[in-house]
Parts: sequence; C-alpha cells; structure tokens
Amino acid sequence: MLKFIKHHMEGIEGIEIYPIISLLIFFIFFAILFLWVFTAKKPYLDEVSNMPLDSNNNE
Repeated sequence: MLKFIKHHMEGIEGIEIYPIISLLIFFIFFAILFLWVFTAKKPYLDEVSNMPLDSNNNE
C-alpha cells in the first residue's frame, strides 16, 4: 500500500515542498508556544491554574 502511494506521489511536480512547509509550521508553532510558557507571568499562571477549583465561578 505504501509503495503505491509513494510511487503515485513521485509523479506530482513540486510536491516535495509540502512536507517542508508542514514541518516549518509545526516547528514555529511549538517554538512560539515554548517561548510563551517560559515568559508567562507567575500571577497569571496561578490564576488560570486555580480556575477549575474555584467554586464561585458562575459561568
């Protein structure tokens, strides 16, 4: 099955750019997420982490 798909994909011109683009998108997303996690303010993280335990939440 994989050989059929691989052989079929080899006939499409310019298809080799799609895996590169998807790798870049995921790498950039996780790099930004990593930076956000380490630069987030401690009071904000404490507030968000306590939200599920807050019994006064009427939403």
